[in-house]
Amino acid sequence: MARSWSPLRDAATIGGATDLSLAAARAAGGDDGWRVMYRLLFSVVLARLPAETAHRVGFGLIRWAAAVPGMSWLLSAWLTPADPVLRVQAFGRDLPGPLGLAAGFDKDALGPDALGMLGFAFVEVGTVTAQPQPGNPKPRMFRLPRDRALINRMGFNNHGTAAAAERLRSRRTRSLTVGANIGKTKAVPESDASDDYAASARLLAGAADYLVINVSSPNTPGLRSLQAVTHLRPLVTAVRDALETTSTPRMPLLVKIAPDLADDDIDAIADLALELGLDGIIATNTTITRDHLTTDPDTVAAAGAGGLSGAPLKDHSLHVLRQLRARVGDRLVLVAAGGIETPDDAWERIQAGATLLQAYTGFVYGGPLWPRHIHYGLARRTQEAGLPSIQQAVGISGPATGPS
Repeated sequence: MARSWSPLRDAATIGGATDLSLAAARAAGGDDGWRVMYRLLFSVVLARLPAETAHRVGFGLIRWAAAVPGMSWLLSAWLTPADPVLRVQAFGRDLPGPLGLAAGFDKDALGPDALGMLGFAFVEVGTVTAQPQPGNPKPRMFRLPRDRALINRMGFNNHGTAAAAERLRSRRTRSLTVGANIGKTKAVPESDASDDYAASARLLAGAADYLVINVSSPNTPGLRSLQAVTHLRPLVTAVRDALETTSTPRMPLLVKIAPDLADDDIDAIADLALELGLDGIIATNTTITRDHLTTDPDTVAAAGAGGLSGAPLKDHSLHVLRQLRARVGDRLVLVAAGGIETPDDAWERIQAGATLLQAYTGFVYGGPLWPRHIHYGLARRTQEAGLPSIQQAVGISGPATGPS
């Protein structure tokens, strides 16, 4: 027999709570109350809209709030990490905390600073491609609330790198660190992929604070084959050459990899990153697996192909992170992404070797106060560990240096 719909029960499920009385009690005060209110809003309103429509509405409201005189300053003062133990040095930047927003939320650089006012220490825009493209047919984004997960097959829908670069260059202030994530134009053959990525790199040089090569989305045919070292080497070289001829000062360059790689492939990419002088690796993108989901199998099957993100990705992404840390030690900046929902999740990834963290699905289910919640929890754990800085916790649960 199907369960009747209950906003409070669904709000508790979205938040990971199993005790309805606890979820209701938390609504009484503090940040916990705001988070439960968001879960109710999500269940009552946003969950009734198609996922992509809800995203567009939510992002529009964030940008609207940022445009209200004084609102951006007020929210930034409230939500931006202020505890000095959270400060992180990465890519030549001084960040107020380790948690950033992953690529995919703001594909076209429409409002990175509006997202920054919610407490993210940095924001990554994109994925953008050298040529504008509509992406895959709709519907192409699906929620799995029982698993606190999303399935998407967006297909790099974006207005093109040139449009994103123009918006980034027109920002009123550059105080927020903003990265850009680039992918391959779908219509471009694999043999021309290096030139396609290099074209995007030239447009974004100097417009963003760092650049990410995305070769791991499962939603562009053949893209993941570019993770093979034989393909990745000329691609990275072409992008680096493009940046060095157009960007002063030197622009940090990273690669984003999949969680579904074999250990030998992870090691090969890590070795190549060191050889070619990459600045970091983002681990990881979405997974094509559907293991250990509690959502009804028919619902999962109806969603179809695409990348799975959110809570089910925890173990996959953490394994890749640990594999990378064992291989490269502290010689690269490792950015953990995938399955981060709680301060404990975030802290585990810091200890496993991540200097920085990224999230998307956790933010969707957690709401606008979620970044503050994660940063607050990380500050508390750092202090409880007796450390003067969270950067000193990076990798303390694993090897500090990779093999020579």
